[in-house]
Amino acid sequence: VISIVFYIFQLYAEKVTNRGLCAVAQCESLRYKLVGGLAVRRACYGVLRFIMESNAQGCEVIVSGKLRGQRAKSMKFVDGLMIHSGQPVNDYIQQAVRHVQLRQGVLGIKVKIMLPHDPKGNMGPRVALPDQIHIQEPNEAPNPLHPESEHKQEKKDLLQSMSGQMPQLPPY
Repeated sequence: VISIVFYIFQLYAEKVTNRGLCAVAQCESLRYKLVGGLAVRRACYGVLRFIMESNAQGCEVIVSGKLRGQRAKSMKFVDGLMIHSGQPVNDYIQQAVRHVQLRQGVLGIKVKIMLPHDPKGNMGPRVALPDQIHIQEPNEAPNPLHPESEHKQEKKDLLQSMSGQMPQLPPY
């Protein structure tokens, strides 16, 4: 007895809202530029500029492998602000790694993008960075002409209101 089981798969694809802030899209873009024969430095600076023009807080592109000649080396391109530790890394940093097969060997590509803060949560995380401080403006209250104590004034009012109801006590 042979039983055949059929599985039905549904695939959903959604367009990226801002491809300049998507690390996967930029990593693939860099990959296709390198396969097309563009120089590594020129391709990386083009991707870096496009990411920063998309209002990213920071960006880091690392390409490693046999760039020129037989000796492998790594090139790092950095712009803007990039955080490396703590919980905000999980919220603010998008990271993608891709490999590209060239004639000389395999190149590794790593793209890290630090997203901007967005209170609505459309373009970046809603949560602000913990080191950002918001100072509120002070209330504009008119300055009093002469200082007075609230407690003494309340006691005076209380004594004046009670003076008609209770007999006066002799002072000590």
